[in-house]
Amino acid sequence: MGKIWLTRRGLLSLLAAATARPARGETPLGVPALYAADPLTGLALRGFDPVSYRLGPEPRAGLAAHEFVWSGLVWRFSGAANRAAFTRSPDTYAPRLGGYDPEGVAGGRLVEADPLVAVLRDDRLYLFRSAEHRARADATLIEAAEARWPALGAGAAIGG
Repeated sequence: MGKIWLTRRGLLSLLAAATARPARGETPLGVPALYAADPLTGLALRGFDPVSYRLGPEPRAGLAAHEFVWSGLVWRFSGAANRAAFTRSPDTYAPRLGGYDPEGVAGGRLVEADPLVAVLRDDRLYLFRSAEHRARADATLIEAAEARWPALGAGAAIGG
């Protein structure tokens, strides 16, 4: 059986390919992305309770004891009542635009958002990458993102 030799250049090429990452905050092509998931845990909203955004000034952390799988992701809740509310109407509580930043979506990109930078607008939850993005999000930007989302979200859900 012949030996396979790896040159230093070949090793560096493999290392570069293995560590290649998308631009900061952007989703790589080929990754299902109908809803954004935490890249380390796979949890929706980084484990925050989606119902809690409507109940107080700050979202609450969800608990592993109150999980529900919906749209291919694990969603966590701070209690059984919030889990029950979500299971009855997930579209009411899940973030719009798959949880991606509206500014990125309006520009045709899936840009990660921070679940702690959120706003309820027209009874819909939107997440933003930063407070600056949230401050710039007027009705025109939200409308542009909503108009672009069906094609962008559908393309991402089938692998880009």
